[in-house]
Amino acid sequence: MTLTLYFLRHGQTEWSRNNAFCGSLDPELTPDGLEMAKAFASSYSSTPWTAIFCSPMQRTLATARPLCEAIEMQPQLRDGLKEIYYGKWEGNTPEAVSKEFHDDYIRWLADPAWYAPTGGEMAVAIASRSTQVIEEIKQLYRDGNVLIVSHKATIRIMLCSLLGIDVGRFRFRLGCPVGSVSVVEFGSHGPLLRVLADRSHQDERLRNLPGT
Repeated sequence: MTLTLYFLRHGQTEWSRNNAFCGSLDPELTPDGLEMAKAFASSYSSTPWTAIFCSPMQRTLATARPLCEAIEMQPQLRDGLKEIYYGKWEGNTPEAVSKEFHDDYIRWLADPAWYAPTGGEMAVAIASRSTQVIEEIKQLYRDGNVLIVSHKATIRIMLCSLLGIDVGRFRFRLGCPVGSVSVVEFGSHGPLLRVLADRSHQDERLRNLPGT
């Protein structure tokens, strides 16, 4: 066997539905977000899971819960899997941020690896803390299927780090809609992307909901 990581983004929240920046904010899932979590559990409960790692935010915990209950496995919580901290942008739309913090927003769009949201966190910092979690997983589990339940930016940054993609391009190279799962397999030649942003476990209505 080989070690395979499944990266699951949490289900829909009010903030993702409205395309607003949400990092340290801790919203609950919407009813549709809960349906996304249940859909994942229904499709993946037969997968032989070795472990589940989860960001400690309530939107990720609620997304992991249906699967955890179905297979009777407790999630292991890691702060390193939290979402990027958006600082003064938290709760605002990109349009509002561009108006109030225009210069910072333009710099961040150009290179979020090294330019942080106003008062927030650079992508290289997320790469550092999330990579520590992945290295811990690799040390603990040499093979098997491990689920990582995290957030949009953090998942994309982790994937960039694993696949040798410039972290500064995470927003424009990889998709990660709500409730989607990406799969990376560790083989003899290193990490291999098997699946990106799959939502086939969701029905058509869930896949076509507005938001990010």
